[in-house]
Amino acid sequence: MTEKQKNLIVRAITGVFFVAALVTCFLKPTSMVFLFTLITGMSIWEYTGLVNDNVENVSVNRFISTAAGVCLFLATSAFVSGMSTAEVFIPYLLTIIYLLVSELYTGNPNPLADWAYTMMGQMYIALPFSTINILAFQNVDGYVEYQYLLPLSVFVFLWVNDTGAYCSGSLLGKHKLFPRISPAKSWEGSIGGGIFVIIVAALIGYFSYIPSSYVDPMPLSSHIAKWIGLGVVVAVFGTWGDLVESLIKRTIGIKDSGNILPGHGGMLDRFDSSLLAIPASVIYLYALQYVMQ
Repeated sequence: MTEKQKNLIVRAITGVFFVAALVTCFLKPTSMVFLFTLITGMSIWEYTGLVNDNVENVSVNRFISTAAGVCLFLATSAFVSGMSTAEVFIPYLLTIIYLLVSELYTGNPNPLADWAYTMMGQMYIALPFSTINILAFQNVDGYVEYQYLLPLSVFVFLWVNDTGAYCSGSLLGKHKLFPRISPAKSWEGSIGGGIFVIIVAALIGYFSYIPSSYVDPMPLSSHIAKWIGLGVVVAVFGTWGDLVESLIKRTIGIKDSGNILPGHGGMLDRFDSSLLAIPASVIYLYALQYVMQ
């Protein structure tokens, strides 16, 4: 067995366990919150390590930055699920204040860059992951209900988009999508991935609609059209999310964000697409609600 074949097997096994863990976690709110709290913390820890190791004259407080991101995720979860009021965000605000004030005493040569990279971790990782709680916990007639379908669908669309783009790009790819940042991506692959997502979104919209019992979190006269719209949003912003992470890695001069996931790189390599797709899905959700008012 060649090294390439071994890597493919390792990648496939890791992918199966990864998908199984995510799908299973969405079945219960406690498991979803626990897993994504862990993902948020691990991703920020990985990001801050990359910055400290690869960016000259920059030192980010890894522990406090990670703790701040975890605080934001848990606070958002508690707030949108109705378990707590807005006061739950106070610990997060205190950690942010600490991260700003502490630079006065560190004596680091470039405090502005320290602040910039520190806040980048909160805006790029902690905030997007926290918004998955908004998709999961829906306010229905004054009561908060946990609905797994929306957040799970976002990841299903991302996986379908990646798979469709890879297959379409391998067979038909000729025109580079963004050669300066990601030479392997093609317009044909992106369009192909989007078509696959539209098909899957239409199927989810068709089979998930049960008028007698299903609470529609995004009311529209056309149920399938709503889900197709969500699929398109996820495909477009997921692709941008992938490109954003590629730009970050090129800027600091690395190939992979880590090696915690065998065959898949680091946490940011695995969740890069979702970091834009999740908040974009939230915006899409609220835009629909505004239109229907």
